[in-house]
This record gives sequence, C-alpha cells and structure tokens, in this order.
Amino acid sequence: MTDPTKSHASAANTPTAWLCLIANLPTEDPNARIRALRTLESLGAAVIREGAFFLPDTPGNRQAVEGLADYVQKNGGYAHVLLATPMNAAQQEAFRQLFDRTARYEGLIRTIASLKVGYGVADPSAISRVLHKQRREFEAIAGMDFFPSEARDHAQEALRDAETEVRKLLFPAQTATGIAPGEPMLGRVWATRHPLWADRLACAWLIRRFIDPEAEMVWLDKGQECPAGAISFGFEGANFRNSETRVTYEEMLTRLSLARNAALAKIAGIVHFLEVRGAPVAEAAGVQTLLQGAVARCANDDELLRETEKTFDLLYEAYEETAVR
Repeated sequence: MTDPTKSHASAANTPTAWLCLIANLPTEDPNARIRALRTLESLGAAVIREGAFFLPDTPGNRQAVEGLADYVQKNGGYAHVLLATPMNAAQQEAFRQLFDRTARYEGLIRTIASLKVGYGVADPSAISRVLHKQRREFEAIAGMDFFPSEARDHAQEALRDAETEVRKLLFPAQTATGIAPGEPMLGRVWATRHPLWADRLACAWLIRRFIDPEAEMVWLDKGQECPAGAISFGFEGANFRNSETRVTYEEMLTRLSLARNAALAKIAGIVHFLEVRGAPVAEAAGVQTLLQGAVARCANDDELLRETEKTFDLLYEAYEETAVR
C-alpha cells in the first residue's frame, strides 16, 4: 500500500539518466512475446515508438529490464538496454511527463464518486466488491507511479472515504470485547502471534478487507508484549480470541456483525475445519494446500499475508457470485 505522506515529484527526485530498451520482441513464440509485453506493462514502461521502451533508471528497473532483455534474446528476439541522458531541462521534463499517472488517478476518482448514487439504495455488498476492485486498481497504478503527485493523494483519500461510508452501510454496529463502543477501528495497529495459520491469516484478511483497509499488522513472537493501543486477535487474552465453540475468525464475524454475510460465513466453515476439525468442508483440502504452499514459499509474514489474501479473495468472490445467482 502506498504512503500518502511520500513527497511529490520534483526535479530533486527525477533521475538524471533513463533506461531505453530497444527490442525486436519474439515473433515465432506468441507466448514469449505476450509475456515480454506484459512485463513491460507491469513495469510501467513508456512506449516511445514500436520496439523502443522507456523507464527511469533505478536499480529495480535496471535489474528488471536487463532480465527482460536476456529473456527476449533467449526466445528468438533481440534487445539492447541503453542509458539516455537529457540534453537540457526541457527534455528532462518531457521524459518525466511520459510517466504522469494523473489521468488514471482522476479516472479512478470519477469511478469511486459514481458509486455514491447507490449509497442506501443498491446492495452495499455489491458496492463493496466494486470498491475492492478499485483499490486493486489504485495499488496497480501506484506501483508504477515513479513521481508521486497530489493526484495520488486525492485518489487514496477518495477511496478511503468511500470504503468508510460503505462499511457503515454493511456493518452499522461494530463492538468487541475490550474495545469501547464507538471506538474508531480504522488506521489501527492489529496484533497477533506466531505461528500464522488458517485462523490468524483469515482474521488478518478479514480486517484488511472489511474492517480496516489501512491496518498495520504486527506479528508477535511467543511472550512478546502487545504494542500499546493495538487491537489484538488470535491468542489468549486478546480482544478477539477463540471461544469454546468458535475460532477467532468466527468470533470476529459475530462480534462485528459480519456473520450475516453468507460468503464470509462459508469461509468460516473452512477456517474452523482447518483449525479444530469438526464438520468436513469440501473446499478445505484445496485451501489447506494453498496455505501450506504459501507458508513454505514466502520469506516473511507480510509476504505470507499478501499471498494468502489472494486465496481468501478468490473464495469470497466465488461465494458471492453463488449467492447472487
């Protein structure tokens, strides 16, 4: 997630050199060509002309472009990576303007604003799904925004405000053990303990997806003190914790008035089975395999959460589509 406090673009943070990839992309292997084009798109490269692509010279971009050039050459094309230095300030500004994302942010803001006509009229779950897609779009734009501007701040603010309003429509009453009624639950620190498995990961996904999109997650080791002011979950003495019959995820659904959401309730069945068994759930085996793969593959807890969020997002969207039919 991007940081709205990050300084905006200026001459001070504009690179003095630029990367230029001159390439003849593979033609005999369509898949290799498509992969190369998608890589350039994901990097946010500007197209100067056919076969000429432009990027700011940063260590990350340099590594990515050199790797792509190697891939193109191994698959029947040719590629050369050059460094370009502007001759004057005007040319430097022209290069920077190639990466102006303002129009995309403004389009995102318009889409978010258009959803307001449905507040109190349309199904808030449907609006929430659209907003979730807009957040993904925002993160995609921000990921290739080399020169942050006020447009990004405005888009992030519009998205955050809309999510807050829709959350009020979805979940009008949010109270929890150890949290005062009416206490804000946005922009908070949320803490749980290792090891991370189905219940704690599902709770973290639920928090970031439906309760606090700006949440800062803290992963505590055994015996480590919970940070002051944090909302804790998934361990003995936490604000949200297991009961005699429910795992923490189920407790969160109940105490935050989320249990009426059928898709979240179905996910609860999977999480419950993976943690304490009980009634078998058909999808549980597949979810277990995906979670085990993520645990083995990810280098740290934040990466693990990002990976498993994809699994829970797909589950939620599938269950939501089933409920709509």
